[in-house]
Amino acid sequence: MERLGEWLFFYLVFPGALFAVALGLTLSWVERKVSALVQWRKGPPPGQPLWDVMKLLGKEVVVPEPSWAAGFLALPFVALAAATLAAALTWHAALGLPGGALGDLVVVLYLLSIPSLAAILGGAASGSPLGAVGSSRDMKLVLSYELPLVIALLVAVFQRRSVDGQEVAAATLSLEGLVRFQDLAGDVLLRPSGVLALLVALVCCHAKLGWVPFDQAEADTEIAEGALIEYSGPPLAMFKLVHAVLLATLPVLLVTVFWGGVEKTPGGLAAFVGKVLLLVVVFVLVKNTNPRVRIDQAMRFLWGPVTASAIVALVLARMGW
Repeated sequence: MERLGEWLFFYLVFPGALFAVALGLTLSWVERKVSALVQWRKGPPPGQPLWDVMKLLGKEVVVPEPSWAAGFLALPFVALAAATLAAALTWHAALGLPGGALGDLVVVLYLLSIPSLAAILGGAASGSPLGAVGSSRDMKLVLSYELPLVIALLVAVFQRRSVDGQEVAAATLSLEGLVRFQDLAGDVLLRPSGVLALLVALVCCHAKLGWVPFDQAEADTEIAEGALIEYSGPPLAMFKLVHAVLLATLPVLLVTVFWGGVEKTPGGLAAFVGKVLLLVVVFVLVKNTNPRVRIDQAMRFLWGPVTASAIVALVLARMGW
């Protein structure tokens, strides 16, 4: 019973759902504030993302008549459950908490794919033509960015370093193991392969967030929210929370894999927060300084230069660079 209580606290409170949602909403405000500054606006007050979600929670749920109602209503909650569990596992490894799972990098990647699949299936289940178009575009994006993202993260797994005259290899799919390797041999980002892999991962995570220039699935001016067009009330609030949790998880995952996690000192914690905020600001600046591209252009870019760069980074890692 005590063990069950620990797991419930781990998933529901810290570093799981409650912590991830709170941090995600805070970073959502940072995103909106930075976007406003770029556009010479004042921006919203700090609590605005929370008020937006609370307002949606009080709204009526409208279920389209031609929809598959059970799947349409359940999928947002499935997406939130997967996103918060991925956040818990990622933060667990980043903070160096004991009891990490073997192969949790694979589990996190799997869990992070579920929110996109839920949005795809939800749009298809809505019975709306615009929802179907959004689902189709989102499916194409998922097929385009998942492969280069996996290859980029494998660059950290294939890292080798010489430490005190002995060769040390990461050779682990454990996030905790990757952090320990970087503590011993230095950050993955210190090698050319690590720099190139991080750039690839940044592009793929930007696409996973669905931000410009990769917002084709929810293009407001074209298909009016696309896959989410028929969602309202609490189910729509769940999708908004999913996006916030992803914003609190993806930068942390990249910092953990490529930049060494958290040193358990006040300075180390401050440095970790600075690294995460730096990546968030990079995401926001890219979002506000690029136009939306067509879905075929996004696919060619992700399958072409981005995937090729990820493969080059993996080859460099195997060569010890």
